[in-house]
Amino acid sequence: MLACLLQVLLFGNFLVPWRDLIPEELSLIFPLVVFFVTLVILAIVLYFAGLIVVGKKRALMSDAFIISLLGSVLSTVFFMFIPSLLALALSLIVWLLLIKRLYETSWLKAIAVGILAIVIFLAVTVLLALIFGILTALFERFFYSMITTF
Repeated sequence: MLACLLQVLLFGNFLVPWRDLIPEELSLIFPLVVFFVTLVILAIVLYFAGLIVVGKKRALMSDAFIISLLGSVLSTVFFMFIPSLLALALSLIVWLLLIKRLYETSWLKAIAVGILAIVIFLAVTVLLALIFGILTALFERFFYSMITTF
């Protein structure tokens, strides 16, 4: 386990799938942690999108968290039990309905909040990917130069 993790840190490639790097005792906790981290990030993105579109009085962080929680849970349930195209349509309607009801806005502004949330999320994702990509490249060069000097 430690050797695989060290290899990933030093050389950036995997000999085993990433799921095998998770210790057995954490195999149930890991998906829960990922779910809650995603929930918090999604709530923050929805909050900022709501601030921009509907204003500070109607876009509350608590509402964004409720939208994030209910939307994620209901979308997961839809995709588990309904064919994918219908589940996608139902998920989209549920997300927009949650935004409309909790932010007390029109359908058009709910769509604008949804689109802006997607744009913000993609921008943050690309920025983090660039940062981690640059850091990975720097670490690879640093460790490669250390290895070749010995």
